[in-house]
Amino acid sequence: MLRRKPTRLELKLDDIEEFESIRKDLESRKKQREEAEAAAAGEEAAAAAAIALGAEHKSREQIINDRIGYKPQPKAGGRTAHFGTFEF
Repeated sequence: MLRRKPTRLELKLDDIEEFESIRKDLESRKKQREEAEAAAAGEEAAAAAAIALGAEHKSREQIINDRIGYKPQPKAGGRTAHFGTFEF
């Protein structure tokens, strides 16, 4: 591999001004987005509280199963279910 001397970068006043303007623009967009998310989260929390107060209390597992559409089947009890007709 060939070695060369490092390239010198010069920062000009125009570059600094451009950077500052872009940074301020991005910060203002971020602030607006955070405000919108905070407002949406507040509405969502209020709706979730209303649902929680009005609905029957479910375990966390049941809530997740309802959300993803999973309906677990009850397991057959006893040792015979694991080993067929053999009993110990």
